[in-house]
Amino acid sequence: MLVLGFESTAHTFGVGIYDSASNRIIANKKAFYKSLNEGIVPRKAADHHAQNASKVLGVALAEAGISLSDIDVFAYAAGPGLGPCLKTGYAAAKYLSLMHKKPLVPVNHCHAHIETARWQLKMKNPLALYVSGGNTQIVSGMKYGGKTKNAGRGTAKNSHAVVFGPPFFVYGETLDIGVGNLFDSFARELGEEFAHGSVIAAKAEKGKNYIELPYTVKGMNFAFSGLFTAAAKKIRQPGIDTNDLCFSLLETAFSELCEATERALLLSGKKELLVAGGVAQNKVLCGKLKLVADENDVLFGVADNQFNADNGAMIAQTGYVQYKRGKAIAQAKAFSRQKWRIDEVK
Repeated sequence: MLVLGFESTAHTFGVGIYDSASNRIIANKKAFYKSLNEGIVPRKAADHHAQNASKVLGVALAEAGISLSDIDVFAYAAGPGLGPCLKTGYAAAKYLSLMHKKPLVPVNHCHAHIETARWQLKMKNPLALYVSGGNTQIVSGMKYGGKTKNAGRGTAKNSHAVVFGPPFFVYGETLDIGVGNLFDSFARELGEEFAHGSVIAAKAEKGKNYIELPYTVKGMNFAFSGLFTAAAKKIRQPGIDTNDLCFSLLETAFSELCEATERALLLSGKKELLVAGGVAQNKVLCGKLKLVADENDVLFGVADNQFNADNGAMIAQTGYVQYKRGKAIAQAKAFSRQKWRIDEVK
């Protein structure tokens, strides 16, 4: 079975193709809307996606060596995301499924990041730290399946084994902004033309001295707006090196995430930990999480960067998973939802 997925939740328009017969991604192409001197403007990003959709689709099909008539299922990111951007992928998927009379599957963007990371890492039942621009959550799958002889802590032997999948449980999450949003916003405060977390990460590598900043963890939840405000106020203070400030910002935010994740790891008794989403491309964060995992005798993993950055392949692969679960919908019932939480996925 060939599944084609459209990703268009924010700055990326992506097209990916998953082949279930070989269990491989056979195409993963994208176009990236690069905003300069401003954050993502939804209408501008949506126009970018509409202008590039046909080209990206054509390149993906050419890479896979197939035509649209070969596709068995069309999947699309239905949310969460920016409304105008979501509608671009939604419209493309709905139109093509109608034209070719093929099933249509809506996919939750957060679920796709985690599911595709789990698929690539071959993990069975991980705790997932999902870190992106708009979302930062600690997530566990809650679907129950067969029996197990080797139950984890907190699970009685020979009880029903937890199988990763919907419905999901959120152990903890940001109480205000996503960690990616924190870094992008701070880059704008620094006056960077391309205000992106990668700019902050590059400057942080040059920093050496830690500057004290607010640290907020409440159980397994965390907050970043106070951290942002305090760091922004220090930018123009005498004697402050912006590289040190970026280093301190990352150290503080990542320490918050690690503390909350370790607490969830111990509570859940999980023996696998993965990190997924755009900020999972940061090697410092991955290094800290690897230490947390090693200290607790837990397997740690992070997917290839092509799957952590927004992409169509994750929508295609998760679209296949959801299709097999019977989640295809009639074209007339197609939808997009800006605030579709992962724990609302069925």
